[in-house]
Amino acid sequence: MSNKVTINGVEVSTDHYINGQRISSEKKFSVINPNNPSEILAEVSRGDETTAKFAVSSARNGFNVWSEMTVDERSLIMHKLADLIDSHIDDISLIECLDMGMRHESLRNRVIPRGARNFRSYADIAKEYKPRKWHSNTTENEIQRMPSGVSVIITPWNAPFMLSTWKCAPALAAGNSVILKPAEWSPLSASLLGDLIDEAGFPPGVFNIVQGIGEEVGAALVSNPNVNRVSFTGSPEAARYIGKSAAENIIPFTGELGGKSPLIIFPDADFDAAVKKAVGQFDDSGQVCLAGTRLLVHSSIKEKFLKRFLELTAEQKLGPSFDDSTEITPMIHPDHLKNVNDFVSRAKINGDKILCGGNIYKKGHLWFEPTLIEPLSNESEVIQKEIFGPVLTLQTFNDESEAVELANSTKYGLSGMVYTSNKATAQRVGRAVRAGTVWVNCFLIRDLTAPFGGFGISGIGREGGDYGIDFHSDLKTFQVLDNSLTD
Repeated sequence: MSNKVTINGVEVSTDHYINGQRISSEKKFSVINPNNPSEILAEVSRGDETTAKFAVSSARNGFNVWSEMTVDERSLIMHKLADLIDSHIDDISLIECLDMGMRHESLRNRVIPRGARNFRSYADIAKEYKPRKWHSNTTENEIQRMPSGVSVIITPWNAPFMLSTWKCAPALAAGNSVILKPAEWSPLSASLLGDLIDEAGFPPGVFNIVQGIGEEVGAALVSNPNVNRVSFTGSPEAARYIGKSAAENIIPFTGELGGKSPLIIFPDADFDAAVKKAVGQFDDSGQVCLAGTRLLVHSSIKEKFLKRFLELTAEQKLGPSFDDSTEITPMIHPDHLKNVNDFVSRAKINGDKILCGGNIYKKGHLWFEPTLIEPLSNESEVIQKEIFGPVLTLQTFNDESEAVELANSTKYGLSGMVYTSNKATAQRVGRAVRAGTVWVNCFLIRDLTAPFGGFGISGIGREGGDYGIDFHSDLKTFQVLDNSLTD
């Protein structure tokens, strides 16, 4: 029998989902409500090495069934799952709003629906795949894309449902079985995904959810020699450990590892659009890996920009996640709030100038004031390290070359934004910025067939479209000597 809690009328299992069944662990960990950190939403099963071994064994059995199904058969089940997600958007968005603290309006209207899109898109991409075929050296040649086996997927605590679907869908579309390990701060919406997987008719063992602490069950999963792929989203520090574990067993590893992205504003840009987009980087309390946290503004418009930025920031409403008028939501966890506050405290000590905000909003709660810092130098910690909170920096430049130099001056390279009305400027600067994605006069517009990932310590490998399915596949060259076979 599954252990369950009822949260605002929604029933959520607190157990693992392995081999098509709910499995309980004796040890538990607590999940809190960011809107009210003294409220414990659930006590969740805490997996260990034994849990991990069972999940891998179950996934191996599931792979034997799933990989033998045709791409059309797998696609049908994935489409059914997408339909189920669409029909449960209200429940999923409600639970994630409480579990992670993102704005309910964003979850309900954009983020959770994207989860259904992920499964549909990858199911269709897999069906549409056309293997390369050619004639060479008296042979007919074909590239065959083969399922690789068991994929371990480790997801972060921000936008947990959407990112779980984004990472699991290509593995399933490739014909792999999956073990999802959600982040311990926000595992509840992933548990709802397990229920929908079951209802969609996935064979037992094809999709498994293991909950727990990264250093415990996560480490046991990525070091298991019977795993074939590891896909991770999180910090570079955790990725180094996971990458080493995967390398021990020569397991391909991909990681999306956060960013410190530049938002470059030229004097010929649409000023109102640019400044509004800059203030918009406080969305979700800055807990967005792609956020343009480093504002690079042409020196000729600095004062005008700063005046308007501060006016708009002062209008930002801090409030609960369920209030659709809220613009600044609480941070996910007291430990993360402390981490962000420590960054800003060190910046003050180091001589960086706080232009607005800079403080915890209310003692005992998890809001941090939207903050803008003018650093003492480009080597300041607030420039060179990811803060992952509502903290932006402001620097100026005098020409294109200086803008590009500043944009590329950190070890990160996940994304970038360029605001200009000049096509040539956009092309030159956009090409010169070292990042996996560069947007011009827009932000967060995603084509799911495009490659996604980062340069430098922002990541290794690419997700999206065929790039994501290829990672979870083994590519085989199949050659047949001319005229050597008969019907």
